[in-house]
Amino acid sequence: MSNTLSTEQRAPAPGWSEWFARVLHLDLWLLSLLFALSALGLLVLYSASGHSMDVVANQMQRLGLGMLVLFACAQLPPDLYRLAAPWLYGITLVLLILVLTLGDDAKGAVRWLDVGLFRFQPSELMKLAMPLAIAAYLHRRPLPPRPQDLVAVLMMIVVPVLLVVKQPDLGTALLIVAGGGFALFFSGLGWRWILATMASVAAAAPVLWHFLHDYQRKRVLTFLDPELDPLGAGYHITQSKIAIGSGGLFGKGLLNGTQAKLDFLPEAHTDFIFAVYAEELGLLGVLLLLTLYITLVSRGLIIALRGQDTFQRLLAGSLSLMLFLYVFINIGMVIGLLPVVGVPLPLMSYGGTSMVSLLAGFGMLTSIQTHRKLVSS
Repeated sequence: MSNTLSTEQRAPAPGWSEWFARVLHLDLWLLSLLFALSALGLLVLYSASGHSMDVVANQMQRLGLGMLVLFACAQLPPDLYRLAAPWLYGITLVLLILVLTLGDDAKGAVRWLDVGLFRFQPSELMKLAMPLAIAAYLHRRPLPPRPQDLVAVLMMIVVPVLLVVKQPDLGTALLIVAGGGFALFFSGLGWRWILATMASVAAAAPVLWHFLHDYQRKRVLTFLDPELDPLGAGYHITQSKIAIGSGGLFGKGLLNGTQAKLDFLPEAHTDFIFAVYAEELGLLGVLLLLTLYITLVSRGLIIALRGQDTFQRLLAGSLSLMLFLYVFINIGMVIGLLPVVGVPLPLMSYGGTSMVSLLAGFGMLTSIQTHRKLVSS
């Protein structure tokens, strides 16, 4: 009888998902989706770069570094992020100020800080620091935010955004605004405040137009009428649409695309890699890619719903919708639904700092998920 009872009361052996969470502090579902997107991205990058193994090797190094950062971030408990959030925000703000005085000039923009062994974009760090800081600020305050708290949060958003716009980097500035805006949205901000903000931005558009650089104005005009300058400012969008349309339902086959191979499509391995993907893998391949992204965002939102306090829910929700916004803006600009801004396609476009910061955000998401399990058990 005792043997029977001990057998019945014995806990079942943990599955792979639970083992990953308890031992490695990793969410197996999140990790599987990230690896699938990364592998797909490397294949398309090989084609988009003209079959350059050097480009692929560099991307694999950056992916490796990003995964190490993800693993390191996953080990830290969410409470530590909440305590460190004000410091991270303040340090990143100082780095943004240093960029304006000591930053490297590249293609007319000053966005990089060179620290000897490597250089990086502090604005990428602000994409993480912003939702962290706002989630930490609202953690023990009544929700939805009171007017005085709302003013404080808006000031936290405006100051770094102005510094990033000065670089100039309008795309990153919009993502930083979104990171703070998503945190406010999940905090229960009323729709009347959201609609009032949108109306204010729309009313200020004529004034903001005068502060845009010439190339930014060209991008907006090209968005409204791509045929206005088909061999100049509208060239990117025109060639991108040709590449996507020629892919059809099934695509031309991996490595068989012509727009990038014959150098018709500029920035094929960076901002416009989606056009290469659509040309080679067609509509069915695009649906697969969107399914992976939507599943990844959904997993992040599930983690947000399971968060154990306000900080965890606001942070996880903001980081999840940030990924959605990355994908929406990049694909939107490639197919001509949005003006061209420098926003990469996550885990697909060639790049370093943006990929590492993105994977760091997923490390924070994983921390919220796995440490929640440990506490509840």
